[in-house]
Amino acid sequence: MFKREFYLNQIVKFKDTDFIKVLTGVRRSGKSVLMMLYKEYLEKNGVSNDNIIYMNFEDFTYQTITTDEKFRTAIQARLPKNSNKIYFLFDEIQAVENWQKVVNGLRVSFDSDITITGSNADMLSGELATLISGRYIEIPIYPLSFREFLSVKEIDRNSRQADRAYSEYEKYGGFPSVVLANEELKDTILSGIFDTIVLNDVALRSGIKDAEVLKALIGFLADNVGQLVNASKIANTLKSEGINTSVHTINRYLNLLEAGYLFYRVQQYDIRGREYLRTNGKYFIVDSGMRRNAVGRKEGNYSNRLENIVFMELLRRGYTVDVGRLADKEIDFIAKKLDETVYIQVSYELPNNTHETDNLNNIKDNYKKVLVTGRYYEVEQIDGICIKYIVDWLLED
Repeated sequence: MFKREFYLNQIVKFKDTDFIKVLTGVRRSGKSVLMMLYKEYLEKNGVSNDNIIYMNFEDFTYQTITTDEKFRTAIQARLPKNSNKIYFLFDEIQAVENWQKVVNGLRVSFDSDITITGSNADMLSGELATLISGRYIEIPIYPLSFREFLSVKEIDRNSRQADRAYSEYEKYGGFPSVVLANEELKDTILSGIFDTIVLNDVALRSGIKDAEVLKALIGFLADNVGQLVNASKIANTLKSEGINTSVHTINRYLNLLEAGYLFYRVQQYDIRGREYLRTNGKYFIVDSGMRRNAVGRKEGNYSNRLENIVFMELLRRGYTVDVGRLADKEIDFIAKKLDETVYIQVSYELPNNTHETDNLNNIKDNYKKVLVTGRYYEVEQIDGICIKYIVDWLLED
């Protein structure tokens, strides 16, 4: 197992606290491996196996545990006879109906440390979620970063191989099983992950019987990552292609795709007016390899693909991200974390004019401003704006 120390350290940081640790993220992003790594960490640090109750609800052994009553019964059968702290590890817990009641009961009744994973954001919403509201810490898990990708491949980040490796990363993405596979198998594995997410996590769980509109919507979003869109525009586009749908259906499916962590919606923020605009938004897909699969492995659209990679890396770094609007100009990303703000423009090539850097210089504050490029240039600054080659930017500390 590849030790994802960044995430494991976050879990360990909240060990033996009152907080329930909730690992969320798209399916196959590595949540189950992190759960096993945490279990291994506990065992190495003296926790008896009797005091670790681990259940993976996708495992054959636990697939029949689908209700809170069955869940409660299964736990009671495994409770240790000693009085030491109990470590509860529940993987893909959204498969259990009303699981929140049981987990909250464990928190109240036992000296416990609780860690759970889930692949659907709806697990933390609704009436039942109020039982654990304010009592959990969410740890988002994403496919491998480029730095992790190089570590798995055992490539020196300071070598020229890193540039060549980026091409593979940009093409096939960072799902661990894809990164570890031979190239001839990567697309097949990506296709399997895509079908699992779309058909199981989105369509089946939501009662969608005909997935034609859903798949068409995914194809549209994937082909237009980083473009301003709305439900009405999408519905009209699909209708023009002979796919009958409605704005209501599109809005519902967009919510489902966000809940399944396949896409992320980013709002527009008016920098001058300091308010969010209730108009178009942008959608970004969780993984560049997933995008490739969704659009039928088409090439091209390099700038939008680059923008998608930058967006996902900003999420990994813990930023909240908006799209900026300054009069009639667009700022690709406003990234915020605590008291830090960074404005980022993304351009595959440095244009012959200063349009991209002018947009940033029109923002009259002192926050950091960066232009990320898809090609390497021996230029570090233009008009005071920091210029960063994508590979260098992804490998920053």
